[in-house]
Amino acid sequence: MRQYGEGLLLVVSGPAGVGKGTINNRLMARDPNIKMSISATTRAPREGEINGVHYFFKTEDEFKEMIAQDAFLEYMHVFSMHYYGTPKSYVVEELAQGNSVILEIDVQGAKKIKQTYPEAVLIFIAPPSMSTLKTRLIGRGSETPEAIEKRFAVAFSEMKEMEHYDYVVVNDMAEACVAQVEAILKAEKCRVARNKPTIDKLLKGV
Repeated sequence: MRQYGEGLLLVVSGPAGVGKGTINNRLMARDPNIKMSISATTRAPREGEINGVHYFFKTEDEFKEMIAQDAFLEYMHVFSMHYYGTPKSYVVEELAQGNSVILEIDVQGAKKIKQTYPEAVLIFIAPPSMSTLKTRLIGRGSETPEAIEKRFAVAFSEMKEMEHYDYVVVNDMAEACVAQVEAILKAEKCRVARNKPTIDKLLKGV
């Protein structure tokens, strides 16, 4: 008897520089049944980006029509310029096939996902310390000191939202962090609430 065959919707959040991308890439490299969600956007494709691989590129009219049809798990209008959203259809299809889907989104998007899809598993990736986070941001060498301070301030506000998540995992060592997230996924698939069909069969003597 197979235990909980559907995939899990995994929401991963955390401040810039905490290593979310590294953790998610390692999860997918180690398990082919873990996929990254593909977002829809109204911005133009950048060089090398492929429709349906990096994003689903939509016109503003197409995006608004999808909003009217309740076709998104969550969406946002960034700086009143471009729309970004998570299409329901892609996620639902992948979950039904037994694949788990990662949504790497911010804390506000995570709240919306929990409202529209309560079964989602919310994981907040935290730094071992705020000083370590600042060191990582500086080490990237891609931003001005002013931009780093701004990101650091945003990180503090994001940390206050951790209480709305199901789990918090500290990314001190990437491999250890990945192992903890994998353990969470295994445990979640064993939840009683996710295994009602199995329990019903057992109680019927099947």
